[in-house]
Amino acid sequence: MKWLSEIRFTGSATLHGGALVANYPWDGTSDGRKHYYSCPDDDTFRFLASTYSQSHRNMSLSTEFPGGITNGAFWYPIYGAMQDWNYIHAGCFELTLEVSDDKWPMIDEIPTLWEHNKMSLLNLAASVLKTGVHGRIFASDSGTPLPGFITIKGINYTVNAGRAFGDYHRLLVPGERYEVMATMPGYKSKATTISLGETAMTVDFILDPETTTERYLWRTSGCNCGGSSSSSKFGLEMFWTLHFEVYVVIIILLFWFLIRRRLKSNLSNDKQHAARSSLLPA
Repeated sequence: MKWLSEIRFTGSATLHGGALVANYPWDGTSDGRKHYYSCPDDDTFRFLASTYSQSHRNMSLSTEFPGGITNGAFWYPIYGAMQDWNYIHAGCFELTLEVSDDKWPMIDEIPTLWEHNKMSLLNLAASVLKTGVHGRIFASDSGTPLPGFITIKGINYTVNAGRAFGDYHRLLVPGERYEVMATMPGYKSKATTISLGETAMTVDFILDPETTTERYLWRTSGCNCGGSSSSSKFGLEMFWTLHFEVYVVIIILLFWFLIRRRLKSNLSNDKQHAARSSLLPA
C-alpha cells in the first residue's frame, strides 16, 4: 500500500489459480449479495479483461464464464480485495487473473502455463500503455507543471496528475468519444472532446489562473450561509478584499494630511509667539 501511494501505477494484475478467468471490479457489493456490481470504469475493465482472455490459449472458450471474463461480485462477492483497493485508493486499474483450473499445479506444468499466458500478459501490458489519453497539465502564467485532476464526463472517477511533472495517463476504451476535463484549485478548468482511436492520444492542458474575484469566490464557496445578514457580510468582505490597496493609500494620505496640518499649526504658533516677544518693552 505504501508503495502504491508513492508510485502512481496505471495498471496491474495478480495471478491466481483454481479457475480460468479474468476477474475485474467490483469484488464486493453494497448489499452483501451475489450479483453484478459495476464500478465507474466498468467498460474499461471489461476491455482489459477481454484483451487478456482473447489472447489466451483457451480462456475465452470458457463455458462457465462467457468470454472468459467475470465481474468479481457476480462470481462471488468478497471484501477488501486488492483490485478494489487499488482502484479506489491508488488510481490503479487491476485485474485478478485466474490462470489455471488447477489450484496447485505441479512444477513441471509451469512452462505450459507460461506458454498459455505469455501473450496475454504481454498484450495486457501493451494495452495499458497504448490505449487511453495521456499528457501533462501546466500553468499558463509560469509554465510549471500542475498536480491537477483529470475527469471524464459521464464517468464518476478522477485520475490525479503527478506532482513533479503534472503527467497523467487515463485508461479508456478505444473507438469512443470522450470529454476530458483538467482541473486544479486556483486555476480555470479546461475541457476538450476527443475521438479515441486504437492508440493512446496525447492531450496537454494549459490552465489559466483565476482572477482575484474568482479565487475569493472559490475560497468562500464552501460557506453554507443563508439570510440577508450573511449576504450583507459577504458583500462587505468582498468589497474589503477587492479594495484593500485603495484603503491603504487613503490611510497613508490621511496621515500625511494630518501631519502636514500639525506642522503648519506649530509653525504659525511659533511665528505669533516671536511677534509678541518683539513687541514687549525691554
